[in-house]
Amino acid sequence: MSNSATTTKAISVPTAGTRVLTQLLASLFLGVVIIYGAGFANMSAAHNAAHDTRHAQGFPCH
Repeated sequence: MSNSATTTKAISVPTAGTRVLTQLLASLFLGVVIIYGAGFANMSAAHNAAHDTRHAQGFPCH
């Protein structure tokens, strides 16, 4: 008779709520970067590319 020990490891699986929250926060961060990155960019090309969209959303750019 052998005395071998069996070990088990718990694997953490993210729940659906955690995945949704992660996706929501990543989307929010990306949106903020895009809006403020284009809104306060010094390059006239980036500013003009998003000009009408910013004004339609009520974002002041000048």
